[in-house]
Amino acid sequence: MTSRSTLIESLATSVLDSKGIGAIWQLHLDAAYAHQTGYPIAADAILELAEAAEGVLMRRENAPVRTKDWRR
Repeated sequence: MTSRSTLIESLATSVLDSKGIGAIWQLHLDAAYAHQTGYPIAADAILELAEAAEGVLMRRENAPVRTKDWRR
């Protein structure tokens, strides 16, 4: 892991620990809002944090990682 990905994963873990699973949904909403209001770089960063939090949660739950595109 690079230092950037380690930092993001650490932040994602902190968010999950302090805010719970609902934080993932809120991060997705915040990313959408940032994108819609003209902040695409911020939206990408927030989305990256949300996805890292999902990964942490999946590993905690020992669940298989889904790779299929859910939109199909």
